[in-house]
Formats: sequence, structure tokens, C-alpha cells
Amino acid sequence: MSTRPAGHVARSTSRPYSETHSVSRDVTSGGTRLRTFLRTADGVEIDSVYESGSVVYDGDSGAASSLSSSVPEPVFVVAHGFTGDADRPHIRRVARVLARYGAVVTFSFRGHGASGGRSTVGDREVLDLAAAVAWARELGHERVVTVGFSMGGSVVLRHAGVGEGGVDAVVSVSAPARWFYRGTAPMRRLHWLVTRPSGRLVGRYGLRTRIHHRQWDPVPLSPVEAVPRIAPTPLLIVHGDQDGYFPLDHPRMLAAAAGEHGELWVEEGMGHAENAAPDALLGRIGDWAVARAG
Repeated sequence: MSTRPAGHVARSTSRPYSETHSVSRDVTSGGTRLRTFLRTADGVEIDSVYESGSVVYDGDSGAASSLSSSVPEPVFVVAHGFTGDADRPHIRRVARVLARYGAVVTFSFRGHGASGGRSTVGDREVLDLAAAVAWARELGHERVVTVGFSMGGSVVLRHAGVGEGGVDAVVSVSAPARWFYRGTAPMRRLHWLVTRPSGRLVGRYGLRTRIHHRQWDPVPLSPVEAVPRIAPTPLLIVHGDQDGYFPLDHPRMLAAAAGEHGELWVEEGMGHAENAAPDALLGRIGDWAVARAG
């Protein structure tokens, strides 16, 4: 699906959001919520949400001032799974739990929700994450933690391994280790959804996900190939022992590739991705991130 070299990540073209983006502001008793569209390096508009309890505004212009002295840290940039988006209930739940530990940026990958473009199922989505991370930095956060689920889990690994504008810790939940896996029934269904015209119609109208018709060319760097390049950034790999999409050889391959700089949590009774991640696990991820992100 990509026309760029495998593993290539172009720099986000977004400038500070107060100059570039139309930002909707919603100030509540629990904090401040900003919503905008970020433009990726390849020109796709990505629907993005920032939530914090301590945004400071310039009283005359209404623009956000530098947040470096007031924002809670770290900021968690959450990358959802395939067919998800920033407004799905399970993503909102993830955001609510992680907000106890810092600010949170959620966004919809290309082809999902209100974002533009079409999904490339983990390839150019690295550019979407790069734009969201850049926005978090522009908002004044010095520590950024990426947290990805399933497809998003593979994206955070590749972003940290080959991306620009590094992050301070990475959490990958329910991610594949290698591409083109068809060893489970859910993954065979997903391949039909992505590769067949009839499947893409189901994705568009049944799952609100617009999928690109072009195949990967070249094939992007796989998650397990990206993981060794993440060091010395702290890395947490989380996987359920009841995951119906990717069996336990996937997280074990990722952990082996990470070596001493990575941790592996195999969660008893947990299924797949954000839907299956209980609040208690998300809280442990928040604790881990606060301790590791410096």
C-alpha cells in the first residue's frame, strides 16, 4: 500500500496547532478538551482529541499558551485497533483511565471515524501517530508515552523503531509480531475484509472503516524487525492468553527481539485489544509508564 521505502517515516508537517488548526475547546469541571484535525506528512487530515485538566489560555487571543509549566505529565498518545476510532466507547474508557496518570491524546487513524484518507492497515498509519505525537510535543509535554492496541500496537512499535521525534516509553497491547498471519479464524476474516472488494464494502458500510484497495508495495518493516531499534526506550508488551487473533508466539517473539530493554506481561484470561483490557490492567500500564518515562 505504501509507495515509500519500507520503514520510511516522513516528518509531520503540522505546525503549532494554534497557528494551523481550527480547535474546538470544551472546558469542563474535570479539565479541558481540545479537538482538531492534524495534517500528516502525506497530507491526510487526522481527527484528534487532547484532554487535560490544566490547559492555560491567553485571555486576549483565546489561543493556548505554552503548557510546559502546567500540563500533567506524561501525555499518553493512544493508537486504536483496526475498525476503531477516537469516539468508540472502549477508546473513551481507555482515555478516562489513563487520564488519572497524565494528559491523553486520542485520534482516529486514516480511513477511520472522521479522519480522511483510507486505511493501509498499519503501513502509513505510522504517519498518523507521528502527527499526534508532534501535537502532544507542541502542547508543551516533555514526556510522551505511546500506547497502541492490535493494529495500533504494531504502529507504536514501528513508530518508535523507525520514526522521527522519539517518545519516552512505548506500550504495545495485543500486537502481531509478523505480517500476513492467517492462523486464526478472526485473522482469516480480516484478510478477506482487506483484500476483497466485497470485504472492503463491508468495512466501509458495516464497520465505518474505509480500506485502501492497493496492496503493500513495498512491504513495511514488520513489528518484530522494528523492536530491536526501539532500545534504549522502555518498552512494555502486553498480551492476553485468550487472544483469539494472535496466539502467544507473537508476544514472545516481540519480547525476544526486545531483549533486556523490554518487558512482557501475559495477562491471564484476557482476550484481544482495547475491548478486552480491564481498567485494572490499564491502571497498571499507567503506573508503569509514569515510572519508566523519566
